[in-house]
Amino acid sequence: MSSKDTNKSPDGQQGLLNRRRVLGDAWVDRSLANVNDFNQEFQQLITRYAWDEIWGRPALGDKTRRLMVLSTLIALKAWEEFAMHTRAALDGREESRLSPDELKEIILQSAIYCGVPAANHAFAIASDILRERGFLPAKKA
Repeated sequence: MSSKDTNKSPDGQQGLLNRRRVLGDAWVDRSLANVNDFNQEFQQLITRYAWDEIWGRPALGDKTRRLMVLSTLIALKAWEEFAMHTRAALDGREESRLSPDELKEIILQSAIYCGVPAANHAFAIASDILRERGFLPAKKA
């Protein structure tokens, strides 16, 4: 393990496994490559608490958690995180992968509970990602 590993403790290692399962190795590898002395403790914190203590709980499962996270990110207008979790949801393991229709339903429901402007922006981001992934045709010039 390198000094950039987010945590050498068992809960940190389980959190890292969960993080890889949900977000994919490529994303996690890029994230870990950016760990430095300034942000290392934050990375350890989210790996232990978000990825082990929360994503490691068995009651809801990854697909339900994905739905909740995407809705929450729309409500918070956390667009970079929304894009990252949208990509992970579309590319994830089969049992927790979201379809474009499921993603659309999340955004539609968010329009009511989070507001039309937030949903409008979420649709724009999701549409770009769906184009990237080949689910939608390219934009017309």
